[in-house]
Amino acid sequence: MINEIHPHKLDLLYDSSKTVDDKAYILIYSERSILLKGNDSLANIPQWEDLSMHLNQKNLIYLFCLNGTNCFLHKQAISALPNGQHYHSIDIFRTMPQELGWITILGFQIYNWYLSNKYCGRCGAATEPGLKERAIICKACDTTAYPTISPAIIVAITCKDKILLARGNHFPPGRYSLVAGYVDVGETLEETVIREVKEEVGLDVNNIRYYKNHPWPLSGSLMVGFIAEADDQQAIEIDHHEIAEAAWFSRDNIPDHYSANISISGEMIDKFRKGEL
Repeated sequence: MINEIHPHKLDLLYDSSKTVDDKAYILIYSERSILLKGNDSLANIPQWEDLSMHLNQKNLIYLFCLNGTNCFLHKQAISALPNGQHYHSIDIFRTMPQELGWITILGFQIYNWYLSNKYCGRCGAATEPGLKERAIICKACDTTAYPTISPAIIVAITCKDKILLARGNHFPPGRYSLVAGYVDVGETLEETVIREVKEEVGLDVNNIRYYKNHPWPLSGSLMVGFIAEADDQQAIEIDHHEIAEAAWFSRDNIPDHYSANISISGEMIDKFRKGEL
């Protein structure tokens, strides 16, 4: 999956005392775009030496450290772009080297969190980044906010040598995924599996087993994977507000429009296809 970047090392420990040097990566976002240098096929994250004449260090916030190189978020988008640098859709992470793709979307999650918390949700005063930990501080009412992480389940529903795949309304024809959904207040993860499957495809499931979990920064989620079984004689009744279509697929006719090395959904589908799930 995208976050499994070994042998590269990512140190997520927040340290506001870190200072920028010429080789530091600078992540600059604008809406759902990131500033990169180079063209689409060779686009890379700019370093401080590429941008130092255009930016103010006071607008930098330390993010994390990749392979000994510090990474900073620039709090504001820039409109006067340095030569050879352009904004690219955040989806370009899929074609970047895996370790750079991972920090691209991880930085994007943190950027959105800062952007959504410029003002205190309790008293409305301006906030500022914490000094001792990754947090947002309101000095006016002494409120501390931490990164928003939403737990969600994703489940591979199987019946012998078949797996149920669903196409969300936002997916193009031919692109399928697994049933997924957010955990509600008071629910266990297993209860969420049962509810989401029933709501989205109308099936009852049993023999629910934990698979693994995966942070997914694009939605600010922690995806918790499960495997469950269902009788394929049950009628599939889809929720048309979320699902365009759903069907059972045998191992040898699973559509190939998934990325096993990107998401937990792709990995689970790939493992089922290979008989490893």
